[in-house]
Amino acid sequence: MAPKLSTLVSRLSRRGPHRVLRGDLAFAGLPGIVCTPQEGLGLPAVAFGHGWMTRPVGYLQTLAHLASWGIVAAAPATQCGPVPSHLALASDLSTTLDICTGVRLGPGEISVHPDRLALAGHGMGAGAAVLTAARRPVSAVVPMFPAPTTPRASTVAASLSTPALILASPSSLTALDSDAVALASAWGGAVDGKPALLRTLAKSDEGGLVEGRRALKYVGLPGTDRGTQRLARVLLTGFLLYHLTDDKDYAPFADPDVVLPKTHPVDLDTATIEPGDQLAELLGR
Repeated sequence: MAPKLSTLVSRLSRRGPHRVLRGDLAFAGLPGIVCTPQEGLGLPAVAFGHGWMTRPVGYLQTLAHLASWGIVAAAPATQCGPVPSHLALASDLSTTLDICTGVRLGPGEISVHPDRLALAGHGMGAGAAVLTAARRPVSAVVPMFPAPTTPRASTVAASLSTPALILASPSSLTALDSDAVALASAWGGAVDGKPALLRTLAKSDEGGLVEGRRALKYVGLPGTDRGTQRLARVLLTGFLLYHLTDDKDYAPFADPDVVLPKTHPVDLDTATIEPGDQLAELLGR
């Protein structure tokens, strides 16, 4: 009998059964962070793109959470400045997956299966993950609070049939600096049964996914939000476990008809897209 949904959510809100190892991607020529389970062959892996003016260390606990559930999680530390190249970050995400599949990780007791790969990211890194998915086949894509990129990720989304989970805050559905609705609307050619699922997270802060930014709240900038982090990790982990390990227990996280706690699937027929495409292109963010 499959576990109850409440049991799954409670389970994924905590660290998984695997001890986590942390490493540096620089050993393979690319700066960044990689978190892995202590051991395992043929593991799934996800490459994670960071947000604007943020480094991968700002997502360390999220990467470690995935690793504790048996998923190798790696994030390149490139394009971290004020004027990043989104295409370059997309290329580095692809290189990150190549490193994961081509190099024995840890003490040589960890390997990644080339057919069990995913892409995820936050903000501009979410858009870069989509751009990467248009270049190479992966099993899942999770854009978290996606921001517009140059070129727009939504322009390539129509060519993708990859299962996707797009996370957004309720207020961002009509915001100029969010690409969530545009991505979901365009994904797979906007046909019935397209594989993109857009969910909003109640009381979430799109900037709150970054860890260790408490002081910024006092100067009016986005700070860390543990509630956003906890819920996003549950959804991210459940979706990846289903699509990368084919564990049917986690099917609810990929089902648009399932009501998950503190989340709401978005009806694209009633969601609106603000005319911010030209402005976003000019900003390049």
